[in-house]
Amino acid sequence: MRHRNVSDLMTTAVVTVRRDTTFKEIAGLLAEHDITAVPVVDDNDRPVGMVSEADLLRKQAGQPDPAGLLAEAFERSEPGTHAWQADLAKAAATSAEWLMTTPAVTARPEWTVVEAARVMEQHKVKRLPVVNEAGQLVGLVSRADLLRVFLRRDQAVREEIMDDVLVGTLRLAPTDVTVNVVDGQVTLTGTVERRSLIPLVARLCRGVDGVVSVEARLDYRLDDEGA
Repeated sequence: MRHRNVSDLMTTAVVTVRRDTTFKEIAGLLAEHDITAVPVVDDNDRPVGMVSEADLLRKQAGQPDPAGLLAEAFERSEPGTHAWQADLAKAAATSAEWLMTTPAVTARPEWTVVEAARVMEQHKVKRLPVVNEAGQLVGLVSRADLLRVFLRRDQAVREEIMDDVLVGTLRLAPTDVTVNVVDGQVTLTGTVERRSLIPLVARLCRGVDGVVSVEARLDYRLDDEGA
């Protein structure tokens, strides 16, 4: 089975900024390209951080409220803590070097969707700069990009299960198992040789890109798990 990896899903035409790119220039780039964040790269195109809309808004939120109703952004953090100092610095920042979130959490082109998703979840980020072996930027992958695997046509998912999983991997006869796929939900019916094969079939089918769930309504000829 061939799993889609980061290189299949990432955006390669990435808008970037340098450390000295100004607040106003960054805001203009986000609006011009209809994006929500940009990687900050050094002179060798290596990502050193990310600047997002949230980072820009911290500066705006850090300004005094004309109505006097809202606390400044850094006042919502405990004074003296790292978070408080970071909010204070971003409220005063005028360039990417001080606006950016650093270090940059990156991905590799050969990573699977699962690997990239786990890193995003672990670091609580919405996008990952993708770097080559030299650490240079080659793309950007976002949560939305990773979710594209679930937009695969049901027929394409069905064909991959039939051809790659059942016949190619498990060496089952095409007539043994019937595969039905609706909105990524897979239903398997038919008969396999051994009872122990059923959970294996279900697990391999769940590993196919685009599969949301698997229901294995399978019979067996030989109960090799019986007492």
